[in-house]
Amino acid sequence: MERDNGSAARRNLPQPAHRSGPQRGRGRGGGPVRRLSRRAPGVGGGIVNPDFDVWAPNADTMRLLADGRELPMSRGQDGWWHVQHAALDGDIDYGYLIDQDTTPLPDPRSRRQPNGVHGLSRTFDPGSYQWHDAGWASPGLNGGAIYELHIGTFTPEGTLDAAAGKLDYLAGLGVQYIELMPVNAFNGTHNWGYDGVLWYAVHEAYGGPRAYQRFVDAAHERGLGVIQDVVYNHLGPSGNYLPRFGPYLHQGAGNDWGDSVNLDGPFSDPVRRYILENVEMWFRDYHVDGLRLDAVHAFRDERALHFLEEMALRVDNLAAERGGELFLVAESDLNNPRLITPRDLNGYGLSGQWSDDFHHAAHSNLTGENGGYYADFDSLGALAKVLQDGFFHDGVFSSFRHRSHGRPLDKSVHSANQLVVAVQNHDQIGNRAAGDRLTASLSYEQLALAAVLNLASSTTPMIFMGEEFGASTPWQFFTSHPEEDLGRATAEGRLREFSRMGWDPSQVPDPQDPQTFQNSKLDWSELGDGDHARLHRLYQDLLALRQRVPDLREPDFRNISVEYDEASRWLTVLRGKTAVALSFADGPSKVPLPLQEPVRVLLETGPSVPGGGVIQLPAFGAAIVSGN
Repeated sequence: MERDNGSAARRNLPQPAHRSGPQRGRGRGGGPVRRLSRRAPGVGGGIVNPDFDVWAPNADTMRLLADGRELPMSRGQDGWWHVQHAALDGDIDYGYLIDQDTTPLPDPRSRRQPNGVHGLSRTFDPGSYQWHDAGWASPGLNGGAIYELHIGTFTPEGTLDAAAGKLDYLAGLGVQYIELMPVNAFNGTHNWGYDGVLWYAVHEAYGGPRAYQRFVDAAHERGLGVIQDVVYNHLGPSGNYLPRFGPYLHQGAGNDWGDSVNLDGPFSDPVRRYILENVEMWFRDYHVDGLRLDAVHAFRDERALHFLEEMALRVDNLAAERGGELFLVAESDLNNPRLITPRDLNGYGLSGQWSDDFHHAAHSNLTGENGGYYADFDSLGALAKVLQDGFFHDGVFSSFRHRSHGRPLDKSVHSANQLVVAVQNHDQIGNRAAGDRLTASLSYEQLALAAVLNLASSTTPMIFMGEEFGASTPWQFFTSHPEEDLGRATAEGRLREFSRMGWDPSQVPDPQDPQTFQNSKLDWSELGDGDHARLHRLYQDLLALRQRVPDLREPDFRNISVEYDEASRWLTVLRGKTAVALSFADGPSKVPLPLQEPVRVLLETGPSVPGGGVIQLPAFGAAIVSGN
């Protein structure tokens, strides 16, 4: 089935009814409006700032419910409402009553939702945390490896603090960045995270905002950067009250997951600022190094200044202010180089983007799967093109889309490390019917081959949690919608989707079954066992070698040379004086080496014998070789 970019079943979910109401005002000008916040520690005895502001152009009247008191709010300019509450000690719970409503709604910019997304918001002061990362500066998207993880299933506890307990392990593995799947507040206890509805709040079951600060601080202390996966293209199906406040969405103009966010329609200025200030929040208040932007191809924006360009400009300005190389990485299936083209060349100026073409070519050649969108990638020629040119679909015909697709990268402008690639990620595992990893179908030798292909590439390699030790646990699609109807619609919609694609419905786990979530948690006891431990050592060795040998991180596409033999099933990648030899054959093979003698084997996945201008590799073998 076609990749869902976050949640395979969401496109089938019913969207909550929204009351649009009258839309007033032209959008607020000026800088960001701060939600209720504390003063600096030690100033004023920790008294809470009593000013409340909310953008609600749809409302006729607004009331604040805070700390048990109900106060009328005054209409200001451009749809903003204001009220001042008596100063109080400590954090308080609060919400907003729109018109004649008797049930308060959470703040659209809520920082905490201790009782779930339907409950009252709670104030939180991000500035009261004492950071210890003053000596840290983000190295930027420099080709260092990324480790993608989901907080709820990375550890048995499923919390940020528990994940922080694994940071020494990740530093020892040799990755540069940790990429957290979405942590914003969603309804229920567990979810992939793409059903979030309050983008400023950190999911309470993960530990909330203070635990997030502790996690990033601890990561930086260990030399690890943090990338946060954020979702700005849609909102989840339960707890989305934004349309009650204002025209946050394009009513009736949707994408795969419901109504599109209003980026270019009437009253869209405050909506854009709502997102841009959230972007700044992650960098300022939580010290993240980068953001991964989910499914940017789902944005609808016809403005002359595209939203992505505006976002990139703001992040670049923030990086100049704070120091370090802060960055944005887009998830996009458009194969449109404009995303990562500098702004002075009429691009959007993002630092990088995910490349599905690498995954598809790697997966098809490793597994032999060639159905659906894998059809164009089932050859070493496709893999060679991806390694040498970045995109496979660069204007050529896509059999899955039934049209030509993409555009070539300009090798004088774009670098290989701007493409984030993986042989496994949350989408490509979880959007399979059973959520099965490569471990379920490939041998150790093939998993080792996949590791070398990924970690010895010039692109920025990403590892999905557990991949490094060949985790046998699946990564399945799971939800915990409390609403019975929504839960049933989610499960039935997923079954229908896979049935249309020819999958056996009996292989599709029920996303609402708590066991589906439990099944997806990593089993850390595997780490020290047999081939699991062997694969883990290989990943450590590969990541260490990637740091020691600059040729393996060569960013210039013009310095990458790929040769292959379709019939004999071998492929070599040459950069400088370093060659990567890969055999996809199920028996021993002799692979020509594009190097001058003498040569030296830097790493091998099985016994290899170089000499006479070739290297003998075992079945599914790989070797990294240096020469003259």
